Amino acid sequence: MVDCAIALGSNQGNSLEILTKSLSALNQIPGIILKATSSWYQTEPLGTPQSQPDYLNGCALLSARQTPEELLNVLQATEIQFGRTNKGALQPRTLDLDLLLYGDLILNTPNLTIPHPRMIERAFVLVPLAEIAPDWIEPKSKAKIARLLRNVDTSGVKPYIV
Repeated sequence: MVDCAIALGSNQGNSLEILTKSLSALNQIPGIILKATSSWYQTEPLGTPQSQPDYLNGCALLSARQTPEELLNVLQATEIQFGRTNKGALQPRTLDLDLLLYGDLILNTPNLTIPHPRMIERAFVLVPLAEIAPDWIEPKSKAKIARLLRNVDTSGVKPYIV
């Protein structure tokens, strides 16, 4: 089993329900154990050419028996299960699941880059990830997640209040 970190986001449909049910679905898959879930955060869409609703974002820690590629396939299948149809950049999404970290692996293939290539620039990823894994060392920068968080503007990341 390998410890992994994923980011979750949704801005279409009942985002809170979609996110919580997708975590539950992942936890039911053989070889995946949900270890921790962050709080949820409301964030404005980044760089979108059109007006769209705010995102609900969070992170989760998993233990996975799957290879990185197998886990990516599981995440993509889960997105589809919860209504994701458009993989286009900057488009609204019912569910977006990104594999951020897979142990201390550094991987760059045509289909998968680990650590996630933009995670250290994104407050909507680092805020919830630092909540549940502040001491995890991002393998490329060799910096703890809590330290990386200090390098981004977090003003657009607001705790989600139900």
